[in-house]
Amino acid sequence: MLDQKKAARLWTRDFTIITLGSVVSMFGNSMSGFAMSLMVLDISDSTLLYSVYIAMFTLPQLFMPIVSGALLDRFSRKKTIYMLDFVSAFLYILMAALLAAGWFSFPVFAVYCFILGAIQSTYMVAYESFYPLLISEGNFQKAYSIASVLETLSAVMVPVSTFLYGRIGLAPLLLVNGICFFIAAVMETRIGAEEHYIAEQQKTKLEGGHPFRQVMADTKEGFLYLSQERGLLAVAAYFAFSAICGGVSSVLVLPYFKNTFENGEYWYMFVMAFSLAGRAIGGMIHYRMKIPAEYRYATALAVYVIISLCEGVYLYFSFPVMMALCFIIGIGGVTSYTIRISATQSYVPDEKKGRFNGAFNMLSTVGALAGEFAAGLLAVKYPERAVMLAVMLLCAVAAVIFIGGGKRHVEAIYNRSE
Repeated sequence: MLDQKKAARLWTRDFTIITLGSVVSMFGNSMSGFAMSLMVLDISDSTLLYSVYIAMFTLPQLFMPIVSGALLDRFSRKKTIYMLDFVSAFLYILMAALLAAGWFSFPVFAVYCFILGAIQSTYMVAYESFYPLLISEGNFQKAYSIASVLETLSAVMVPVSTFLYGRIGLAPLLLVNGICFFIAAVMETRIGAEEHYIAEQQKTKLEGGHPFRQVMADTKEGFLYLSQERGLLAVAAYFAFSAICGGVSSVLVLPYFKNTFENGEYWYMFVMAFSLAGRAIGGMIHYRMKIPAEYRYATALAVYVIISLCEGVYLYFSFPVMMALCFIIGIGGVTSYTIRISATQSYVPDEKKGRFNGAFNMLSTVGALAGEFAAGLLAVKYPERAVMLAVMLLCAVAAVIFIGGGKRHVEAIYNRSE
């Protein structure tokens, strides 16, 4: 009886530490990240250069998830998480010092973003593969609803970032972010969970193999596993396509507001606040109420289509309607995230999580990068709203094709008990 109670408790010491560490780093990152975007737009005054800045952050995510996914199934994900946070702290503090001294170079800043992207992509594979190991049985949906709410709440730093950027510039915000990463890293060193998958993976290590050969073999095995799991493959294919549309949106929406409305970044902030409110409320609902297992697949498919249609049309309406549609997008987004990640992370074996998450993230990154480059080129010739409408309609069609067409296999993953 005691063991059952222990297994059902979500807020263990390790889960609490990883959650608090995530809060600290996410809040700092949200504050500095948006300010960096504003600085690039202010300096370049070009949607194309803005897309280059975003793409430089995204580019390393093409290959880093695959390499890191293979490595992280054999090495400590916990150590990787806190070491990368220490490195991020150093880089943000260094850039803050350079900017405070009055030095700036766009090419160097682009390289800096590339390095941050490489760190971020490796960190996400490590975090996504380690986080499920800290969740007690039966609590996956609740745990991921918490993660989603915290990520959403961290976005409240966006208006703070906008205000502070206009008053004090970027350097102090990067300094605060560096301090946040350092605090998070120190907290994460205190996690005590054992990583049993490492010992399991040693049994499959190549005899006398070169480390590069081992990585290549593990990478190949990761894609082979994904190709053999038709449900996971359908989910990965849809979210790769969805990432294309997300890449287009990330490049076009903020410039649209800045170019169309006076003080457009503030209107952007107000409209996006309703999306964040939707995500926060949706996350709290998922924390208190579980979607019955037999309805998760149908709910997910409906949500994929609805949020695509809402994202495609909301820029054509007045601000009150924009806000209402963004609220729907927010609730739909957290529902999509919670169902997908809780289902897949509880389904994939611990010793394969790194490779699966690496392959999934790489496919999503390819889509995002394609969308970011396409958006920058299309915006030169076509209105932002028309491009958004076209790609979001395609996203709705992709949901029907991949998720709807693969119903039998996807349903077996989404509708299973945790």
